[in-house]
Amino acid sequence: MNVLRDRPKLDVKAVEAFFNEGLKHSPDRETTLAHAAAALWYLDQGEIRVWDPKKDEVNTSSKLAIIEFFRASGAVSLDSGCFEYFDKLPPKSRDSLKGVRTVPGAIARYGSFIEPGVVLMPSFVNIGAYVGKGTMVDTWATVGSCAQIGCDVHLSGGVGIGGVLEPAQAKPVIVEDGAFLGSRAIVVEGVRIGKRAVLGAGVILTASTKIVDVRGGETKVTTGYIPENCVVIPGAVPKSFPSGEFQVPCALIIGTRSASTDLKTSLNDALRDHQVAV
Repeated sequence: MNVLRDRPKLDVKAVEAFFNEGLKHSPDRETTLAHAAAALWYLDQGEIRVWDPKKDEVNTSSKLAIIEFFRASGAVSLDSGCFEYFDKLPPKSRDSLKGVRTVPGAIARYGSFIEPGVVLMPSFVNIGAYVGKGTMVDTWATVGSCAQIGCDVHLSGGVGIGGVLEPAQAKPVIVEDGAFLGSRAIVVEGVRIGKRAVLGAGVILTASTKIVDVRGGETKVTTGYIPENCVVIPGAVPKSFPSGEFQVPCALIIGTRSASTDLKTSLNDALRDHQVAV
């Protein structure tokens, strides 16, 4: 097991330089592992992120570090309480989950970062993911590798947030502050959910899913991004195939969550007014 519990001797700049340039020079396995393990420690502590919110860009060096770590590591048996795993990474330590409520059955993998104030019901958070303070990850919800979840987000029961690890330059799934995702909603392939947006139960969003805004006189069709404050429900649009015309899933933007200082009241009103199931 090559993971680190204490601060690495390699600093962040040395690690980033290695994965931006050093990999081109075919380093040996041990050198690669040393730099990868250091990168994972910085990810685990939240000192670096897969996605830089200030620049709105992917930190490709951190994703390369994860990829190279798995490539160069072997799996080992891991004891975790009454469970035994066979993997290349252990769960996060309690020391790196200070201020986080973890209900039995919750698993956060080493190399993810979870801010104080988060509640993890029986759920799974994968490597490279970032979960902001005040967020609820509800029962059986999954936060995939490198996914970026903002502050005060609610991921309802069974929500699936997809992982985007490869290629290294690909944007992860991003859910911005205050968003609410209803039960069994699925967001994958680098789709971005804007601040305070509301997804109804069962909404499925992939990179190619049509997002149809029906709030105005004319429908507007986009992909890949739900604007902030939007209320979204599952829908369907016709599509022609060689054997005939069929309905394929889409996401319908049917309303707007009001700008209010009391966001909880605003959310409840939006759900009630638009009869959105969560």
